[in-house]
Amino acid sequence: MSAEGFRLAVGSPVVTSSGAAWADSGSIEELALVAQAADRLGYHHLTCSEHIALPSSELARRGSRYWDPLATFGYLAARTERIRFATSVLVLAYHHPLEIAKRYGTLDQVSSGRLILGVGVGTLQEEFDLVGAPFDDRGPRADDALKALRASLSKRLPEYHGPFYDFGGLVVDPCAVQAHVPIWVGGRTLRSLRRAAALADGWCPFAVTPGQAAEWLQLVEVPPGFEVVLPPIERLDPVDEPSKTQEILGETAALGATIIMAGFASSSLEDYLEQLEALATLRLGG
Repeated sequence: MSAEGFRLAVGSPVVTSSGAAWADSGSIEELALVAQAADRLGYHHLTCSEHIALPSSELARRGSRYWDPLATFGYLAARTERIRFATSVLVLAYHHPLEIAKRYGTLDQVSSGRLILGVGVGTLQEEFDLVGAPFDDRGPRADDALKALRASLSKRLPEYHGPFYDFGGLVVDPCAVQAHVPIWVGGRTLRSLRRAAALADGWCPFAVTPGQAAEWLQLVEVPPGFEVVLPPIERLDPVDEPSKTQEILGETAALGATIIMAGFASSSLEDYLEQLEALATLRLGG
């Protein structure tokens, strides 16, 4: 891919633990200001992850803060106009496909068609046990859920018959307004990429370096228009190092990214917004 072919997105501050003091104690108003700036500057999407409750033993590795994506995006939809909202990610086993179709279909209505449904298989057994979701067959169950979602999103009268999910003769109203809601698959394995290429519209891995992603992308044939969402190969500093930032973006795109997540250090909301604007200006001018 050429360096010109990628878009920029925002891994939303505030909604998860980041190590930046201002963001880890941030409010919905600070998040809304970030969203409005990203919207104005032409960023592709914002993210929000999902965890219900984490074991205390996991906090050092995963952090403790996870805002609920439905409530968060519902609010941000009213404060923005164009930017899209990507769940990154919903754990499929925690929800019936029709629950996702109804709740996030409503979000698609509220946001005038700006939903991107990022989903994953899940790895945290304690959380599966908490919600009463089976853990051992989560892979094939997730595959069936993906098929059920594709058959259900945007349909008032959904119908699907699979090994784990089977339904018909039901009304889901409201439903998504997009005729084809983008579904991305998250994960940190080659299997997640294979699942995404076979059953979804994109891949949004986590804890996978762009270099590793590039190696895996050589092994998997992805369909036309398939999105690959990656972090930059290095943290960006568009304010003080614009030339280096351009190089990092180009190198990341060359590894297969169609969308690059903006990532930089910031000491305050004002600093973050300055970096966000500098990156967008650099991208538009590059």
